[in-house]
Amino acid sequence: MSVIAPAPSRISAELVERFRRLVGVDGVLSARSELLVYECDGFVIEKNSPDVAVFPRTSEQVAAIVRLCNEYDVPFLPRGAGTSLAGGCLPVGGGVMIVLTRMKEILEINLRDRYAVVQPGVVNVWLTNALKGTGFHYAPDPSSQGACTIGGNVATNSGGPHTLKYGVTVNHVLGVEAVLADGRLATFGGPAEDSPGLDLVGAIVGSEGTLAIVTKVWVRLTRDPQGYRTMLGIFDSVDDATAAISEIIGAGIVPAALEMMDRGILGALEEAFRFGFPL
Repeated sequence: MSVIAPAPSRISAELVERFRRLVGVDGVLSARSELLVYECDGFVIEKNSPDVAVFPRTSEQVAAIVRLCNEYDVPFLPRGAGTSLAGGCLPVGGGVMIVLTRMKEILEINLRDRYAVVQPGVVNVWLTNALKGTGFHYAPDPSSQGACTIGGNVATNSGGPHTLKYGVTVNHVLGVEAVLADGRLATFGGPAEDSPGLDLVGAIVGSEGTLAIVTKVWVRLTRDPQGYRTMLGIFDSVDDATAAISEIIGAGIVPAALEMMDRGILGALEEAFRFGFPL
């Protein structure tokens, strides 16, 4: 494990106090013990702590935080739920971490026009649950969908088991509201399927907070399938399994989801859950 030695804090007491006035005392963490959980994401091999973590609830608060960071010349970066395994939200330079998990409202579900509007801290599965029984669903479902946020999915252009049929996150984002590096709040795209102009939404999705901090997302809703079947196939080798998948797709059947597991994983699952796999 690599732990980067903490540098002297660049965050003045005055700036911390201004953050507290902006988002409330309970919306600012600055003690070392409070910041331990924010020193890494799911990639725990490398760790480094921010100097301050700030928890906004509105787009305007995010914009104000960014403007304050610029005013005091301190680095900042956004963070979602921290489920990524890539270390993308590691604050290598310390500074201010803008944690978006308190921005967790589903703002609108429009079934007629097939879109929803959510804040970035909405957990992926919350939208799935909110859509149950409507005939629609939000297709991107990373394996961590019970914990990851849609804002984090947008930042990393997440995929998931249904990527083969439905694509990755960028294929389901119609528009974003985002805070730019200078603290301006801007909107790119929107509920319309074909917004005019350059595809700046496509540039922001997957940019991992380097171009803007996403504060609102318009996502496309997908109609539920009329039915589905689950099949388990047992193969003697990886080559045999991949050949079978190619033949299935070649026959015009695109599976909604695919997972491949080796004997070791199957054995562990069987031991834990007793599914009755033919091992």
